[in-house]
Amino acid sequence: MSRLLFIFLILTGMASHSQPPFISSIFPPGTVFHKNIPYAGDTVKRHQLDIYLPAGAGANKPLVVWIHGGAWMLNDKYADMSYMKNTVRGFIDSGYALASIDYRYSTDSIFPAQIRDCNRALQFLYSHAAEYGYDRNRIALIGFSAGGHLASLAGLSLNNDVQEFYPSSGKPGFKIKCVLDFYGPSDFLMMVATPDTTIKVGSDPLSLLLGAIPIHRPDLARRASPSTYVDKADPPFFIVQGEKDQSVPKSQSAVLYSWLKVSGVRAELTIVPNAPHYGEMFDVQSIRTDLFRFLRQNL
Repeated sequence: MSRLLFIFLILTGMASHSQPPFISSIFPPGTVFHKNIPYAGDTVKRHQLDIYLPAGAGANKPLVVWIHGGAWMLNDKYADMSYMKNTVRGFIDSGYALASIDYRYSTDSIFPAQIRDCNRALQFLYSHAAEYGYDRNRIALIGFSAGGHLASLAGLSLNNDVQEFYPSSGKPGFKIKCVLDFYGPSDFLMMVATPDTTIKVGSDPLSLLLGAIPIHRPDLARRASPSTYVDKADPPFFIVQGEKDQSVPKSQSAVLYSWLKVSGVRAELTIVPNAPHYGEMFDVQSIRTDLFRFLRQNL
């Protein structure tokens, strides 16, 4: 096992395959749960999502879509909630609907399967808004690590003609109002600027995702990198990054923030002092205050 793979496996959290007991305790009393909704019209287990609705909030609730981390090969739609409990509860308390989606692992299907799944789930949520009672025209994305990458890629590539990112050739109907990116990779070539020449395809998360070593296939690495798609028409971004992240360097968030700013896109970047790749240091009041202010302004 390569050192990079070891770091990702250690720092992306514990995997689970059913709803963990702590999930129900996170949400305020009266929260309405819709679990394991198939979003792709098939029986693939990872083509499911959950929807959480605040009690008595009416039918015009904005929707926040949660995309989990796990090196594109671990975890499920409950991941990252265990250390972001106050933020999760804050969404419901503030009158937001929350959806959490699963997507296929890179160990089953290489890129772009993961972004296709995310976009298919988003199209399902857009099409079924009236059924579940939220505003399909006010959708925000939040993602963590690999999920931050996918949330950023979905938000940035939507106004580009990247047909392979969608399950059909038709243009999707949904729009993304803003993106909350927690330590997501943004430039895969920068991630391997000093490549380990002993790495074999499939021995680290990036090459497993792409089906090739990024430095050997810069075209694939560029295609999968959110920073490739930045332009002035993109939605606003709220980026959070740990200063001591050993898995996704803080330069990944910094370069995405810089691309957004030079392109004229509204963006905020918070570097959390001494914070690692994930954990409760990202669920503190100061970050939550800025996050919910950002949502009120942009969603």
